[in-house]
Amino acid sequence: MNITLIGGSGFVGTRLIQNLQKQESHKLLNIDKNNSEQFPSITHIADVTDLESIQALLPETDVVVLLAAEHRDDVSPTTLYYDVNVGGIRNVLAAMEKHGVKHLIFTSSVAVYGLDKDNPDEDLPADPFNHYGKSKWMAEEVLQKWHFDHADWNIQIIRPTVIFGEGNRGNVWNLLNQIASGKFMMIGKGANRKSMAYIGNIVAFIEFLIAKKNNGYWVYNYVDKPDFTTNDLVYHTGKVLGKNISSRKIPYWLGMLGGYGFDVLAWLLRKKLPISSVRVKKFCAVTQFDSSKAMSSGFVPPFTMEEGLRRTLQSEFGK
Repeated sequence: MNITLIGGSGFVGTRLIQNLQKQESHKLLNIDKNNSEQFPSITHIADVTDLESIQALLPETDVVVLLAAEHRDDVSPTTLYYDVNVGGIRNVLAAMEKHGVKHLIFTSSVAVYGLDKDNPDEDLPADPFNHYGKSKWMAEEVLQKWHFDHADWNIQIIRPTVIFGEGNRGNVWNLLNQIASGKFMMIGKGANRKSMAYIGNIVAFIEFLIAKKNNGYWVYNYVDKPDFTTNDLVYHTGKVLGKNISSRKIPYWLGMLGGYGFDVLAWLLRKKLPISSVRVKKFCAVTQFDSSKAMSSGFVPPFTMEEGLRRTLQSEFGK
């Protein structure tokens, strides 16, 4: 099978390529605006906002895995979310149609649901609260319209929750690093549940969908269960690392006040800061999502949630 990854130089793409290369029958191509540190020999530099460059690289492809996205909280200007996440999907679809490629796996996000929803499944109406979520939902709307006119295509959408694992330096790593260092300060009571996805499992699920050849339009939340609270993460971190970790707590309103203060400071300094009101709000929000559809599809996660967390903590913070 000829598999093209678009945006495969990042964390998820690198692990996916590692897995796919174990099968000699696969021919892999990575298209990214950045080179791949581990797989430069199969990487071609191109941007999803450039239709001609994407079209030139898609001949003889069987399936496209679209990972490319603008996803940080502090992207500026905000039009980049829409240029990349929405304009990019239009370019990829046009390039696929030109070369007769009819199988697309697209990584969207649970951000399309918005904040503080009650364990939403795939049928909950979209209600994104930030530009990232809005742009991902607009990209899904493009795919819905596309499939209406291309019923013979196989379009598979994954809405993963926050992804963590060995080698990642994202939000979960930042949280675990603060906990492990003993410098962590809990905002709120810490009882809010956090749905997460371990890198080894999300990559295995993408591999599962690559092999799934049913034509149609498919949408899956991806979450590894159980959902841990922030207090649970503090407990498990201490247990795995053999540390007695205490967490100081401050009220939510005080944390948000501090976040707004950092927003003002960032505006005055004209620079991005690691703390903001948006990040405080996301930290304290309930981010719990239903993944029963993915788990009833025939896919079996190769790692438990506890094992994924243990492997991550030992790799990143163990002695």
